Amino acid sequence: MIKITRLNGTTFTLNALYIEKIESFHDTTITLTTGTKYIVQDSMEDIQQRVIKFYQAVQLLSNPYVGGEEDIEE
Repeated sequence: MIKITRLNGTTFTLNALYIEKIESFHDTTITLTTGTKYIVQDSMEDIQQRVIKFYQAVQLLSNPYVGGEEDIEE
């Protein structure tokens, strides 16, 4: 989950696994895989960094078991 700030200043948490795309127009728009869109104050770069940290925290970007058999220690 990542923390996001709406245009009115309220914050909420969003499951980053459902983010389909992030666009930066005047404001930042987050589109989810469900089609729901959120327009937020946070910059696209800030959101991308939060998503990367979230993925690392749940080990989607740094899984030690991804690799070939030669990487397995006995």
